[in-house]
Amino acid sequence: MSFRIPVLIAKSFHYRIRKIHRYLGLLLGMQFLFWTIGGIYFSWSNMDEIHGDLNRRPASLMSSNSNFISPSAVIQKMQSLGQNVDSINDIRLIQLSGQPFYQLLIKEKLALTHTNHSKKPEFKVQLANAITGELRGPLNEFEAIAIAKEGFIGSAKIREVKLLTETSTHHEYRSGPLPAYAISFDHPSKSTVFVASELGTIQKIRNDKWRIFDFLWMLHTMDYEGRDNFGNILLRGFSIFGLFTIFSGFILFYLSSVKRKKHIQPQ
Repeated sequence: MSFRIPVLIAKSFHYRIRKIHRYLGLLLGMQFLFWTIGGIYFSWSNMDEIHGDLNRRPASLMSSNSNFISPSAVIQKMQSLGQNVDSINDIRLIQLSGQPFYQLLIKEKLALTHTNHSKKPEFKVQLANAITGELRGPLNEFEAIAIAKEGFIGSAKIREVKLLTETSTHHEYRSGPLPAYAISFDHPSKSTVFVASELGTIQKIRNDKWRIFDFLWMLHTMDYEGRDNFGNILLRGFSIFGLFTIFSGFILFYLSSVKRKKHIQPQ
């Protein structure tokens, strides 16, 4: 009787480990399949093609003989027109319709009140002709289409144009600066060029291969709310379950090996 009790305990332990391993494997098997499929697609794809870089025409070079006005003169002009420029975050030289323009990212001074004394000032974009210093507002639809055509390599036929003022966390232009024009081309890649109206530049190019990538990326990160959070609770939980599955497999291998040795041991 004393010999049989340890045997029953050993069998019970072996059964529980096997059952835990079985259900963990069933739970994690589908997610491991998604990870594998995503990894294959990521590693076998041309990322330049997925990001739309192969359909993006580089900006033409500007002549070094251009008589560029000083950005300080542009800022002084802004202040003379009543803009309270507090500080500058960034200044870039871009092209609009073949003309050089300054793209200034500024922060304006805010009068302290009981409603905004703790509010962080927002940055504002100002476009200015880099030759004449003339200030201009955001792009209109026709200007955005012209910039998209100029920057896109491929068919110039426009299929659809939308003005985006907000996007969801699953939108292909999520986290991009708004407002922006989404200009879709009648192209085999089903490409859409996104032009930020205030910045005056192309921000992203999305195509069908990127959309497949984005869907598999969501499955890979297990972030079903925003797709890009690699530290979400669900992914962490499945990672821990994965360790449990591996360790339970090691335990099963050890128990099976010990049982097999006892079975073949000469009497």
